Amino acid sequence: MVIGVALLAIAVVLLPLTVIGLRRWLRQRGLAQLLPSALAARQGQRVTLTGVAAPGPTGPIESGLAGAECVWHGHEVLRHYRPLARDRADGAVSERACDSIADYGSEDLFGLVAEGRSGESQRIYVDPKDTEPRDAELCLKRLVGRPQPGVAASADDLLPRVRGRISGVFRGETIEFEYREWIIRPGARLRVTGELSVRDGRVVLVAPQDGSLSVEHGVQERPTRVSPRRREALLLLVAFALCAIAGAVLTAAGLSVG
Repeated sequence: MVIGVALLAIAVVLLPLTVIGLRRWLRQRGLAQLLPSALAARQGQRVTLTGVAAPGPTGPIESGLAGAECVWHGHEVLRHYRPLARDRADGAVSERACDSIADYGSEDLFGLVAEGRSGESQRIYVDPKDTEPRDAELCLKRLVGRPQPGVAASADDLLPRVRGRISGVFRGETIEFEYREWIIRPGARLRVTGELSVRDGRVVLVAPQDGSLSVEHGVQERPTRVSPRRREALLLLVAFALCAIAGAVLTAAGLSVG
């Protein structure tokens, strides 16, 4: 009976430790699974989260130039030109140069969900405003030459689809225009570093006030490891259960004998 009482006393001591351990594990599990309820509690904190891209609140969007389904898209227009004779030294070889005359990135919110979770599951969102994702997929690269007298030129169907303002100093003689577009497709693996914010009930990763949002496209999947918090919580739970059950059985047996 004395042993049973001692085991029950140990179980009483282990109970709050077990509760704390379980809470820590569930909190860490919520962060790993990108659960909005777990991340909302960290509003204002800077975090780095890894997951897969998912559509935003309004669903998938279409890239401006290639028309590809995506969650984010951006494009740039380069003007290739040949400097004028007065801009070159006498006898210098005529070389090509280029200027960027348009640069655009979409600003629609897109989702981020944990690897392996359903596409319809709860998600947090990323605000890509003023952000250029690293290593995004190049989905279009096209050169459109300047029309030449007496030569049939391909129609430049991309110019009307350019978003944002076309600007720049148009120096020299135009040779051709180069269109390039990058996208992030649904399901692409991403690593995002930013600050957690809550907008209209949504958890959103935004750029910190003293920095910028970082979006890395195509990051490698890390090997699955057992969380130390999970191991700690399970050990405490097993120890508590064994002490409580054994203590109760031994105490009851001692009382019945007595």
